[in-house]
This record gives sequence, C-alpha cells and structure tokens, in this order.
Amino acid sequence: MNNMKQKFFLVFAFSFFAFGVFAQEVAILKYRGGGDWYSNPTALPNLIEFCNENINTKIKAKPQTVEANSVDIFQFPFLHMTGHGNVFFNDDDARNLRDYLTSGGFLHIDDNYGMQSYIVKELKKVFPNTDLVEVPANHKIFNIAYDFPQGLPKIHEHDGKRPQALGIFYESRLVVLFTFESDLGDGWEDPEIHNDPDDVREKALKMGANIIKYAFEN
Repeated sequence: MNNMKQKFFLVFAFSFFAFGVFAQEVAILKYRGGGDWYSNPTALPNLIEFCNENINTKIKAKPQTVEANSVDIFQFPFLHMTGHGNVFFNDDDARNLRDYLTSGGFLHIDDNYGMQSYIVKELKKVFPNTDLVEVPANHKIFNIAYDFPQGLPKIHEHDGKRPQALGIFYESRLVVLFTFESDLGDGWEDPEIHNDPDDVREKALKMGANIIKYAFEN
C-alpha cells in the first residue's frame, strides 16, 4: 500500500472509530532485536477494561499484535510497545512507523526496564531530525481524563530516578510517548503479579486511560 493510500485508510478508519461505527481496537507492537515485546501480558487487557468502564471507550477486550513494517498498523489509533531489552527497526519498519505517526497514529512506549538506550537510537531512524523531549506537566495528556498536576506518576522503582514522559511531536501533536522510570505497564497488570497497593495501581490505570483518550481524540 503506497503512502497516499495508507494515509487515506488511517483517516478513514479513525473517523469511524470517533463516531462509534466500529468497536475500537488497540494493538501491541512486535519489534525486531530480540527484546521481550510480549512482556506484561495482562497489562493492556486490564487497561482496556478500565477504560471501557470509566472513560466511555468501547475497545475490544483482546488487543491485536502487529509488526512494525505491516500495513496493519494503520488500522489502530493506538500502538503500545514495551519490553526490557534490545529493540531494532530496519528501514521498512522505520518508514512505515513514520508514515503511521505522521498520518494520525500514536505510539506509546513503556520502558519495562532496559529499553531506553535502544529506543533513543531506533527512534532516530523514524524521525532523524527530531529528538525526544520532556512532555511538560501542563500538557493535556496529564489532565484529559484524570489530573496529574506533577506529570507522569512513579509506579515501580528502577534506578532511583524521577519518572519522565518523553515525547516526539509532529506538527504540534504528540505522536510518540516514551514513559521512562515509571513502569506503567507493571501497574496495569493483574494485582497479584506485583502486589501493588490499590492506590498505586489506580494511578497507573488512570494515567493509562489519559494516554488512550489522548491517542483517540488528538
């Protein structure tokens, strides 16, 4: 599918999502490099359930899995990516992701610990002239459904660093969100996996709901 057709399909599909003609869908991004893209298997289904119960979404309960170079990514307004290790985008992956993101798509990358050095390098293939920048705490992604006046919440401890929401903007729209030193996905998982207190898990789910709502509406 050429670039013009990809953009048309994405705009067409998103308009139907917005008006509720189709059930909404989100997807997990499968990437190259050997990193565990499949980690936190209960996280996104739990976030979907929370969103459907609390912010009036109608997302299908089971997220799909898509590869970075597949035209299938254009079916989804929101892609989620996580893992602990190596990430690699080849030229086709990078080109396809750039077309997707500049056509209205949104990519959330949640560092499950160990992704940061790979992500910084590989995103340069997608947007060679753009750096990750910190998303300010007054950005609408922190208040679109639930208020986080201090910005990204801390869910799990990694290296004693503060949580950071790093982003890439395209034509003033946030298109990539990299959540670092927060580990939202662990907070979305089934309660017995990490034994998080209820208030910590609630913060993670509410921040996740903000991300979903922003991706669907902007």
